[in-house]
Amino acid sequence: MKLVILGCGTSTGVPVIGCSCGICTSTEKRNKRTRASALVQAEGINILIDTSTDLRAQSLANRVERVDAVLFTHSHADHIHGIDDLRAFNIIKKGPIPCYGSSETLKRVRTIFNYIFSVDRVISWRPELTLREIDSPFKVGGVEVTPFEVDHGDSPVLAFRIEGAAYITDCSGIPDESMALLEGLDLLVIGALRQKSHPAHFSIDQAVEASRRIHPKRTVLTHLSHNVDYLKDGKSLPRGVEFAYDGMEIEI
Repeated sequence: MKLVILGCGTSTGVPVIGCSCGICTSTEKRNKRTRASALVQAEGINILIDTSTDLRAQSLANRVERVDAVLFTHSHADHIHGIDDLRAFNIIKKGPIPCYGSSETLKRVRTIFNYIFSVDRVISWRPELTLREIDSPFKVGGVEVTPFEVDHGDSPVLAFRIEGAAYITDCSGIPDESMALLEGLDLLVIGALRQKSHPAHFSIDQAVEASRRIHPKRTVLTHLSHNVDYLKDGKSLPRGVEFAYDGMEIEI
């Protein structure tokens, strides 16, 4: 199985519009971050996690030629607003793409993108999607996916365990019942917004502490802001923990 970090940035992306800080103006390519998303490739199937605002650019940059299913973590704009770009993958797949998420997330997707699900036949080319509510483990082809809830501020959102890997983006806490599903991980991808604390996101230190409790073989920190310098801040991370970068490929 392989996991590709399509984007590792927070909702603004990096560089941030109008910002001239040292990281936004950095020439280090790994400080350029599109909005958070990932692609899991296993059993001949491509599973996309979130349709980030930058989906088209990410797909071209990483030569993504097929999407067989989509997993939605939650309905915030940076995680769903690239949904219209799934049209191209419908053509390749020659059929609808199943999209999995919580009842609340799918309700929001239907509302925000009502043109996709409208019965009005006048509407032209639009994604062909099948929304599937999930609250327990399920399979995409031969790949088992286990959704579990984490805290994103005051709201519960979904994270996913796919075989030996877990993907957690926007997160400020992991309930005990979800922590129990994370034993024996080969890979943990987890959000770490910045050094300073935030009410709805783990800081770097908090994400590292969560990793210590979960004890995976490898931890990759994602959903990074323009306060994080890949090289400078990366030097202080403990063994087995590293920052994500756009286009990072991880074999599991």
